[in-house]
Amino acid sequence: MRKIKLLLKQHVGAPCAAIVKPGDKVEKGTLVATPTGLGANIFSSVYGTVEEVTDQAIVIQPDDEQPDKYIPIKKSDSKLEMVKEAGIVGMGGAGFPTGVKLGADLEGGYILVNAAECEPGLKHNIMQLEQQAEKTVRGVEYCMEISNAKKAIFAIKRKNARAISAVKKAIADKPDISIHLLPDIYPMGEERAVVRECLGILLGPTQLPSAAHANVVNCETVLRVAEAIEDQKPCICKNISVVGRVHGGPDAQVFMDMPVGISVEDMLDKVGGIDGEYGEIIMGGAFTGLPTTLEAPTTKTTGAIIVTVPFLDLHGAKVGLLVCACGGGEARMRDIAKKYNAEVVSVTFCKQAIEVKPGAPRKCENPGNCPGQIAKVLEMKRAGAEYLIIGNCSDCSNTVVTCGTLKMGLKVIHQTDHVMRTIHHPLYRHLTISKTVDQDLSEF
Repeated sequence: MRKIKLLLKQHVGAPCAAIVKPGDKVEKGTLVATPTGLGANIFSSVYGTVEEVTDQAIVIQPDDEQPDKYIPIKKSDSKLEMVKEAGIVGMGGAGFPTGVKLGADLEGGYILVNAAECEPGLKHNIMQLEQQAEKTVRGVEYCMEISNAKKAIFAIKRKNARAISAVKKAIADKPDISIHLLPDIYPMGEERAVVRECLGILLGPTQLPSAAHANVVNCETVLRVAEAIEDQKPCICKNISVVGRVHGGPDAQVFMDMPVGISVEDMLDKVGGIDGEYGEIIMGGAFTGLPTTLEAPTTKTTGAIIVTVPFLDLHGAKVGLLVCACGGGEARMRDIAKKYNAEVVSVTFCKQAIEVKPGAPRKCENPGNCPGQIAKVLEMKRAGAEYLIIGNCSDCSNTVVTCGTLKMGLKVIHQTDHVMRTIHHPLYRHLTISKTVDQDLSEF
């Protein structure tokens, strides 16, 4: 194992402050950094020696031997305090400190377990449910108790039959916990989409799930809550999907309980390394992930590492960028255009992508439901675009292709195309499945 690099900002809020110095010996579970405001404790994920401390990270040289044993967190009569002590954050990508989220009184409302595994090609959330459904359900019950929620709902895509069966069995004698089946479209895992699908409440772009007396909690986060309370285990591990152009093949290979801070290169070594020429390495999913390097460290929020096929060469063709709140931001879309060797002549935003405040990521008014994009597409065509590069959800992609390709003769490239080609997944173009799902669970 190469050096472990623990970033001091792995969560929403302010960076943590290191409490170790170079030369210190650490073990799994040694507290190495504490919050300076909104944040979460950071622990060493390995046995080793602190090599460097900067204002951004703690670098640890791991020992050759790595026992499974870890330093337990303090036992407490308060389950919420144990969650806070363990340093758990939202592990689906957002990274909001879980101790703060669960501290809100839901007044008899809902814990909504986000098991959508929304990004295409990833499998670590679903594998967790297949293998550890009972402990995950216990984690849900702890979240309900802490937050004063009367009910909980697992939101899972209907296609994941084995995970659904495992959860169904685990909740058989728990009438306050149920399952809601989701369609296999993007972005069913967006938290307001989860609230809408499970509770029938459409929140505004600036509203939090608490406005619906609900908390949306990623299913891995729920498992880590159970570990903190039952095993006194600090948040030192992450489940990760490795996908794409690697020697192990393009399908997702899942690695459970990887040490937080392990490098991208170490993760790729686990699948035999990169297989031939590649386009880019992405940390995260095809829609919301960002390009990364072999040296980059994973964090508490890293769900995937994707190695893609090379980009097509557009030979300087003029492109318009349609930026969606559900996919990459403008900077990411410009980066993709550059990698396609294209000239950007127009940038526009999905009509539902609302700027809630200057400089902040845009929010979609109704994630996954598109009212049409003809005006935006026409704007880019008038600017001279030959191609459109879009980052839209399944439904928006359908509307763009319908008006842009069929009616205006433009060629459409989706932000995720190079990933989808890598993993042999259908390209995001026409929506061919229903956005509504039969909720009959009898077949599972």
